[in-house]
Amino acid sequence: MQNPVLIFGAGTLGKVALDIFNRNNVLVYGFLDDDKKLHNTEIGEIVVLGETDDDGLLKIIGQKTEAFIAISNTKVKKKIVEILNQRRHVMPVNAIHDRSVVSETAIIGHGNLLMANATINPFAKMGNHCIVQSGALVDTETKVSDFVTIASGAQINAGAEIAEGAFIGSGAVIVAGMKVGKNARIGAGSVVIEDIPDNVTVFGNPAKKI
Repeated sequence: MQNPVLIFGAGTLGKVALDIFNRNNVLVYGFLDDDKKLHNTEIGEIVVLGETDDDGLLKIIGQKTEAFIAISNTKVKKKIVEILNQRRHVMPVNAIHDRSVVSETAIIGHGNLLMANATINPFAKMGNHCIVQSGALVDTETKVSDFVTIASGAQINAGAEIAEGAFIGSGAVIVAGMKVGKNARIGAGSVVIEDIPDNVTVFGNPAKKI
């Protein structure tokens, strides 16, 4: 990556993204965050420059800088993606930790965050704007849609399908071939042994609706 990166979000995920880009020798231009208390402060010597819809700063994206969205709130993230697509005609870059493992035959979209020791196995397909936290596994031939969060240590086993906006809690296991619906939430440590409908929250072993 030749251009420096402008990170949207100066919270926990923003700090993770900064560390990843530093480890990959990618220059970070600055942070954008809507919390005005953070403006003109520094995070690891990188300045929080302004708000996420600052037209003056957005104008440099695609010309002088790339963009990465380090925000967990899906609604806010979608809004920023829309701004980048419509105003700047760009997609955010990926932030992939140097200690993550991504198979050469896996397919990964744009704007994804892969933390340390995350594993994306052969022929897995991942969409855009996903978060795969430390130690999580996306196994062979799994399909992960856009805006999915897979928390630390979770396992998405072979051939499983995760629909848009789903949240997979820490240490959860999605058994091979199962389908998790749109915006469904899987509680930490749960074991999913049957398909989960859209907009449903489940917890336990085996996972049950709550």
